[in-house]
Amino acid sequence: MEKLNVFDCSNVLIASYFTDDRGCAHENREHTLIYLSSGNLEIEEHGKKTILRPGDCAFMRRDNRMWLQKKVEDGKPYRSVVLKFSRVFLREFYQTLNRQQIPVDSKREKMSLRVLPKNRPDIRSLFESVIPYFDSGVKPSEEVLKLKMIEGVYILLNTDRNLYASLFDFVEPWKIDILDYLNDNYMCDLSMEEIASYTGRSLATFKRDFAKVSDLTPQRWIIKRRLEAAHDLIKSGKKKVTEACFDVGFKNLSHFSKIYKEAYGVAPSY
Repeated sequence: MEKLNVFDCSNVLIASYFTDDRGCAHENREHTLIYLSSGNLEIEEHGKKTILRPGDCAFMRRDNRMWLQKKVEDGKPYRSVVLKFSRVFLREFYQTLNRQQIPVDSKREKMSLRVLPKNRPDIRSLFESVIPYFDSGVKPSEEVLKLKMIEGVYILLNTDRNLYASLFDFVEPWKIDILDYLNDNYMCDLSMEEIASYTGRSLATFKRDFAKVSDLTPQRWIIKRRLEAAHDLIKSGKKKVTEACFDVGFKNLSHFSKIYKEAYGVAPSY
């Protein structure tokens, strides 16, 4: 008999238990650690596939979209535990750090998924210690949840000094590069407010910072980038016109054809 159980503790600790395979689109709103207790997890992002197996743990940076395929393995159910770090918590934690000990050369990584080293007792201890809560159906207190988040942050900070910049990316020097973000996400249907938030800025600051790196408005930059990508796909023969149009983020084929012709002088063709 198929069994599905998702146990959510204040959107901080979330356990999933499945007895059949299932896939889902996943959009990270918060920095996240995911630990696999049993089964397999395939994570696909921008055409790259990563597979997690029992005992594996990965850090998923916030504001990224991935496809997750959760699989039963060798008759054992899929079971994972997720630990999320809210912005409020990370701001509070950052204030407790000794500024003299924060590495000044920490650089925010471009990768949005990082698999942590295997067989670490601190990782296993953290996640295996919360499974009894899920098995009993008893939610840990807010104090316990905060302690688990603190443990999780130290796991990351003890993994790589550059994760300081990834975790605390609300700090000005570690603000997300606008063009890096847009080049990775130009095809997504995002509002300017969402893009501003995802790059660590208010809308006003985003517009001001964008003007420093482009003579175009953000909307026109995205359209130009989509047209370039569609042009490359069509000319290479990798995609038909309709496929290229929708793959790069356009919603209307006739509008796409019109602005493509304005940009390149000819209508898009196979």
